[in-house]
Amino acid sequence: MADLTSMRNIGREMARKLAAAGIASPEELKKAGAKEAFFRLKTLYPGVCLVHLYALEGAVRDVEYNALPEEVKADLKEFSGALKGGEG
Repeated sequence: MADLTSMRNIGREMARKLAAAGIASPEELKKAGAKEAFFRLKTLYPGVCLVHLYALEGAVRDVEYNALPEEVKADLKEFSGALKGGEG
């Protein structure tokens, strides 16, 4: 089974946090999707921020997080804001 750190945007610390959230492989991350993975991370680690969500989405899409299309970033920002009670 491949390691999460083999994915774009996923370093050792993010992989450790994902594993704690029950996501231990690239396949599991792709199956869960970035939003579900972020929700799990946010539950365990309230300090994770929007950039983490961008990184997860980039990992799922196999692109650098800063290369995500603007409409995707806007959707992710809205999702993150909803988790925080409406903040951006």
